[in-house]
Amino acid sequence: MTLMESIIARAKANKQRIVLPESLEERTLTAADKALADELAEIILIGNPDEINALGARLGLTHLSKAVIIDPATSEKTEDYAQLLYELRKKKGMTIEEARKKVTDPLYFGCLIIKNGDADGQISGALSTTGDTLRPALQIIKCAPGINCVSGAMLMITDKPEYGEDGVLVIGDVAVTPMPDASQLAQIAVCTAQTARSVAGFAEPRVAMLSFSTKGSAKHEVVDKVVEATRLAHELDPNLQIDGELQADAALVPSVGEKKCPGSKIAGHANVLVAPCLEVGNIGYKLVQRLGGADAIGPILQGIARPVNDLSRGCSVDDIYKMVAITACQAMDAKRASE
Repeated sequence: MTLMESIIARAKANKQRIVLPESLEERTLTAADKALADELAEIILIGNPDEINALGARLGLTHLSKAVIIDPATSEKTEDYAQLLYELRKKKGMTIEEARKKVTDPLYFGCLIIKNGDADGQISGALSTTGDTLRPALQIIKCAPGINCVSGAMLMITDKPEYGEDGVLVIGDVAVTPMPDASQLAQIAVCTAQTARSVAGFAEPRVAMLSFSTKGSAKHEVVDKVVEATRLAHELDPNLQIDGELQADAALVPSVGEKKCPGSKIAGHANVLVAPCLEVGNIGYKLVQRLGGADAIGPILQGIARPVNDLSRGCSVDDIYKMVAITACQAMDAKRASE
């Protein structure tokens, strides 16, 4: 079973309630129909039922009757959600009138459904920018306890079983925070390890904090940041298996790890890689993808109390379908963490 097949199987075994607010976007609606046909998740669509069903009929979709369709213009919960948004944002100056207007935005409405406990996760971005996706999530759902930094992880599936977890690695941050400080980098490490557990299914994430230095082989303030981040990550999660600073070869290759960092349980055996900044993470994963032929799945947003994921506006139906499964796995983990 491939990694993606495993993710899909876990999602089917414990169906979560996933909101797709861009319900009049053709790829999104087609992916929703496929998810419903395969019983991948319970799908909540935001919008006018007549318009959604008319588009579904035009596209030849046959399973949309299984979806929950909620129209903010007519829902009996719209006022409750407006009051909830007002309570969450009144200290920031939001009035109840502004809340009532904002709640008509499907991206805000979806996040309010989640905040109210009526759904488990949301996916948007086929039509919306990353900022449009993140803004309501951070205003309404907010970050997970102990976290104030949102980041993005990428699943990298290689044909090199000797590296990572049988060829699979999780890399962060590749998508959100350009220049994290030591505290933010520590949070990215903890969150990326959590994504490795909840999505990639790693029983034992082994986190390498990457740098151009291994254990003091070079001196620079950016190396000091990685060393401090490693210490702070230990404080955030004392059970986390993590080591740094490590060069990429010392993190991945057993012989190099043993030579450069003898005695380390992580060096040479890492399956989670944390880049020191977004520039490195983004460039690094794309080089591995394009030159190394690895499959890249993501980015998967992390650090939010309940999963909200962002799609590329160039995404395919299959991309959205896979993200439904990934978001479902994240939602299961978030529920376990809150129990």
